Amino acid sequence: MGMIKECKEKALKKPKRKTLSLKSRRKGFSPVESRLVEKEAVKEAQRCLSLRECESCEVCNLLCPDLCITREEKTGEVLIDLDYCKGCGICASVCPKGAIQMVLEEGI
Repeated sequence: MGMIKECKEKALKKPKRKTLSLKSRRKGFSPVESRLVEKEAVKEAQRCLSLRECESCEVCNLLCPDLCITREEKTGEVLIDLDYCKGCGICASVCPKGAIQMVLEEGI
C-alpha cells in the first residue's frame, strides 16, 4: 500500500498586524497591536485549526500493531475498526498533525 499524499507540515505565515510606533508606546498604555477585524480573525483561526487536519501520510496505518486503521478509497477518510483496536495509542502518538486523539469511552 503506497501513500496517498505525502505528509508535510506547512507552516502558514501569521498575518502582519499594525503596531504603534515606539514613540507612541512610550506616551501611554494603548495596545501595541491593533485588533483583528472579523475577516482577519477568521483567517487566523483557520490557520491555527488547520494544524489538526489529517494529511494522509498513513504513518498511523503503518505502525498500528492491530492493523485496524484503513483508508476509504473513494473518500480518503481514515477508518479505525474499534472492534479490533486495543487502544494502545500508538497511532495518536505518531500522528505528525495530532489528528488522532485518544478519548475514554463512556461507561467503562
